[in-house]
Amino acid sequence: MEGDDGDFPHEPSEHSHSQRGSVASSVTRAQDLLVYLASDSAVHLTLEGLGCMNAQELGRNVREALNIPNSAVDVFAFWFCSPLLDLQLKPKHLPYKLCRQWQDLLYRFTEAPAEDISQDEPCLLYKRNVFYPRSKELQIEDEGVLRLLYDEAKTNILEGRYPCDPEHWLTLGALSCAIELGTGLDDQALTAAIREKKLSSFLPAHAALGGGGFLSTLRGRGGRNAEMEQNLIKEYRSVCSSAATGSNQEPIALLRQYLRSCHTLPYYGCAFFMGEIDKPAQGLLHRGGRKAVSVGISLEGVYVMDVKEKHILLGLKFSELSWDHSYPETEGDSHILWLEFDGEEAGTPVNKLLKIYSKQAELMSGLIEFCVELRSVGESAATGTDGEVTPSQEPTARETNEKTQERRQGKLRRQSSVVCSRVHSLNTISYVDDGKEIKRLKPKRAASFFTRQAQPPTYSAVQILRDTVQNHLNGQIGPRSQTEELNQYL
Repeated sequence: MEGDDGDFPHEPSEHSHSQRGSVASSVTRAQDLLVYLASDSAVHLTLEGLGCMNAQELGRNVREALNIPNSAVDVFAFWFCSPLLDLQLKPKHLPYKLCRQWQDLLYRFTEAPAEDISQDEPCLLYKRNVFYPRSKELQIEDEGVLRLLYDEAKTNILEGRYPCDPEHWLTLGALSCAIELGTGLDDQALTAAIREKKLSSFLPAHAALGGGGFLSTLRGRGGRNAEMEQNLIKEYRSVCSSAATGSNQEPIALLRQYLRSCHTLPYYGCAFFMGEIDKPAQGLLHRGGRKAVSVGISLEGVYVMDVKEKHILLGLKFSELSWDHSYPETEGDSHILWLEFDGEEAGTPVNKLLKIYSKQAELMSGLIEFCVELRSVGESAATGTDGEVTPSQEPTARETNEKTQERRQGKLRRQSSVVCSRVHSLNTISYVDDGKEIKRLKPKRAASFFTRQAQPPTYSAVQILRDTVQNHLNGQIGPRSQTEELNQYL
């Protein structure tokens, strides 16, 4: 997702040579720059020396233009985004230089045809830093910073990048109405405002537009929209009544409430990558094929989502998985991200392997490794130098009861929820380890592989996974890249 200056080719390739000019020519003269925000607005800057300005220096100019306090320096980062690829920049990156290398990045990390690559142009966005802990967001006092986070979260909800259940997106839609339209509207004024801005400004596109075929759309869209309008108005009334009895800082309180509600989605704040997984074999001919998925990675874990159906296929915290990345050996092969996790087959505990085909697998593997390292450092700092919990850090009875209640609520969550994993719908490789060789569905195994990586900060792609991948590929897997090589993509 990120890279160092040495990550990408320094020498211009043949397909991009014609677009490469002298960076030195832009060092001294003033240039105009548009930095886009999640709300589709832009910050217009005129800067000298843009060609040699790194992201950290550029960030100072953007924060000054937006009146963002220096205390929020870690909240946001610069991203290059296009329909083909999203990349977060490190503070030391030179945006101007990386922009001129964009075609090289697309050839390296996407399967896009040459014609699409030649026409693709990235936008420079200023948005949430994937490494910023969500727990710190609600401690932010500045309304401008909260609004930027709100705009980005809302965009991800509306575009379906953050799948959520109907009752959830309805509450979020009502909060958006209160934030953007105010809390004092009567039903008639609110209905007029919603129709003027359209339902799709407050509810996810797949919900606001409805589903079904062409004829069902003609018959039912008007009635469906009217029903959703009424449900949105009803939820708006509930939100406004709560706000009236709450904090006097109404805008900040509503923004925090929106973000707090988004925090319940496990994939909030993820960086997203595109890939494919194998479909389960179906029909008499056992035809499978592949399904497009979106892979979200954050400080919390890894989440595989169905792009079409807008729901979770697999969600794993880092303590629940091992991973690896294999390179293609011959032409036509794919980069693969391997995810290993505990499962069950006919009552037998097994290890499961999910293959994610993607040219961005290398980026995903590097990001997972870096997030795991960050969490390990944080956990070590929280427990002290020897890793033991001090008396002040021991959970109280109330905290224990709250966690127990949360676990019970999690078990009660209905399986039709979009945030629940659908492991049964995945085409995975199941196996057990007898200590000598990997065999599929062996009756019993000694212990879960999770017990071997339970002690932080020793998380890594465990050896058993490496052996499994080698076994599955019959020795065709390339050597594991070194930590230094992976870190260049972080």
